[in-house]
Amino acid sequence: MRQERTVQASLFDLFAGHEIGRELKAMSAWLDDHPELSSLVAADLRRHGVKETGRQGLPAEAVLRCALLKQHRQLSYQELAFHLEDSASFRAFARLPFAWTPKKSVLQKTISAIRPETWEEINRAVVRGAQQEKLEDGAKVRIDSTVTKALMHAPTDSSLLWDAVRVMVRLLKRASKLPSAVPIVWRNHRRLAKKRALAIQYSRGKERKAQLYRDLITATRDTMTALRCAAQSLADCPAIEAEFWHGEVKHYLPSIERLISQAERRVLAGEAVPVGEKLVSLFETHADIIVKGGRDVHYGHKLNLATGRSGMILDVVVEAGNPADAERFLPMLDRHIERHGTPPRQVASDGGYASLDNLNQAKALGVHDVAFHKKRGLSVGNMVKSRWVYRRLRNFRAGIEANISCLKRAFGLARCTWRGLDHFKAYVWSSVVAYNLALFAGHRSA
Repeated sequence: MRQERTVQASLFDLFAGHEIGRELKAMSAWLDDHPELSSLVAADLRRHGVKETGRQGLPAEAVLRCALLKQHRQLSYQELAFHLEDSASFRAFARLPFAWTPKKSVLQKTISAIRPETWEEINRAVVRGAQQEKLEDGAKVRIDSTVTKALMHAPTDSSLLWDAVRVMVRLLKRASKLPSAVPIVWRNHRRLAKKRALAIQYSRGKERKAQLYRDLITATRDTMTALRCAAQSLADCPAIEAEFWHGEVKHYLPSIERLISQAERRVLAGEAVPVGEKLVSLFETHADIIVKGGRDVHYGHKLNLATGRSGMILDVVVEAGNPADAERFLPMLDRHIERHGTPPRQVASDGGYASLDNLNQAKALGVHDVAFHKKRGLSVGNMVKSRWVYRRLRNFRAGIEANISCLKRAFGLARCTWRGLDHFKAYVWSSVVAYNLALFAGHRSA
């Protein structure tokens, strides 16, 4: 049975007098005032149909606090487990039951179970707290976009095919060790695939590369055929390990087929594969191709963020694909109105969001002043009531660059270290919550 909160807090919970200790103490005090957040986390940790009996797990309150510690200090699970055992301030903040020292596997399993929707609701609670204490009113908003990279290497057709071969070889080796497994005869093309992938990387000439790609594609197809034969021979295997193995095979095979088709179209047929049809990772299949400024290419997801006068992140959206900024201005404004019940009085955003339609519709929604960093043919008189207001809003917009920079440098938003789309979204929201809570705590203790 898992508790929502630690029933009996330790009498020896002491925070260090250091700046970090004072910050953690202020964050902990705010969390104490909002015990309902632990209930949200507890709902994610409880699996459907599991009886509330048996050994007690890590309390939901401790899981939430450990997750915030991880993102706030940018620790790995191994480092977090060490600091929870070593640091009195960390233990005091985490509210661990007496003499509990969770292992990194326990921390990973529980923290990763928190859904992105739960993190979003926690962030709303933090923003509401800032509004109640008059630190944020949502009347002055700035909007900008950035990119968070996925946990993957820069893709090439050869490296993706090499990934496919080594994954399939690993699955074939596991198949031979399954209980009651029928002996499988197959040829290991792993070494050949690796040599061809390296040769492609350093070779010159289209004809030479084309021949190397043909060899690599042939090795990939042969390995895929062997894997399908192994799956057929193990179709009736009753072991639970075989069921998990079949699940992995069904997960990877469609993606590997896409990679082979993609390489044949691009390299052998000379066809330009549309961005929407490209697969850039065998493991992070959700990753999008994001081109910024016509030069820099990133693989991950585009984020649209809205911040207020306090610098807190009021909202963030993990976008699908690479939509133009101008297309996302009104949806971000609608989300703000839905959450706060009223339109902001002033909005500032980058020039990429500028368009006459966006300006007119924002004014129709009740926004008094709309300032785009680049005018894009729009007059200052149409956007705001005076040039002085435009300069103030343009300077105000620049502050979101500092917010994004802090999120990326200090709270890990530059690159997501969790796998899968849902975990990607949860990682982004958890970084935002940790950032907002630290900023809020700093305002309260100032």
